[in-house]
Amino acid sequence: MAWVAAVARLRARRESGVLVTVATVRGHAPRDAGAKLVVGRSETWGSIGGGNVEAVAIDRAREMLAAAKPEPELLDFALNDKVANRHGVQCCGGTVSILLEPLPAVQAVAIFGLGHVGLELARILSRQDLDLHLIDTRSDMLTKERLGPLSDAVAQVHVHHTPLLPEEVLAELPHGAHVLIMTHDHAEDAALCDAALRRPQLGSIGLIGSAAKWGRFRKRLATEGGHDEPTIDRIKTPIGMADITGKEPATIAVSVAADLLRTFETEGA
Repeated sequence: MAWVAAVARLRARRESGVLVTVATVRGHAPRDAGAKLVVGRSETWGSIGGGNVEAVAIDRAREMLAAAKPEPELLDFALNDKVANRHGVQCCGGTVSILLEPLPAVQAVAIFGLGHVGLELARILSRQDLDLHLIDTRSDMLTKERLGPLSDAVAQVHVHHTPLLPEEVLAELPHGAHVLIMTHDHAEDAALCDAALRRPQLGSIGLIGSAAKWGRFRKRLATEGGHDEPTIDRIKTPIGMADITGKEPATIAVSVAADLLRTFETEGA
């Protein structure tokens, strides 16, 4: 498997990894500069030449995967029989430098409802390196023209038109995905809240709306949904940062995005 495909596979699984590259070569070496190896927690793809160099790189990559906040590293190897190596002798006669670059697991966010606030929020989050899922029951909210501002997105954008049961998309979301519920229909919001609470593998769950709306929802989630209080408390409402009180869609979107980014930082710590 090509290294690009391996990186894409890790991303799709929301798994961290390490990209190992032969950075420089002097003299003879098993692989030329630019050769790559991708290291996951239990698998590797590609090769930088085998032998001690590759074995040490894999060992170090796995140590980096276990670290809280790994930083890129450069390892130097002399390939001669006078060097005591951890995994045997390589006596090609040259020297190589190996660059190890951490590939953190990307965040995933699902926005249910692409109205005024949802679209503004999608515009902001699309500038982040994450998987962004946009879901709406209304096809006119998801037209190519309306989503035009996302054409240069850094995020990988996934558009879901679900005319009947948007909650079915919850089953397709990656493990740990953060959910933001802001549809045009309170009944749809309520169904999504109930379905999201039944999926403990999701990350945070946010609901837009007033205290009165949440009061009604909370009662229904307990009586009709059968959820206990700790489960219902997984839903955060109102969403956003409390000290940003503006009601313009763009202002709300900035507030929600900032709060979500803070959640990402907390998770990373």
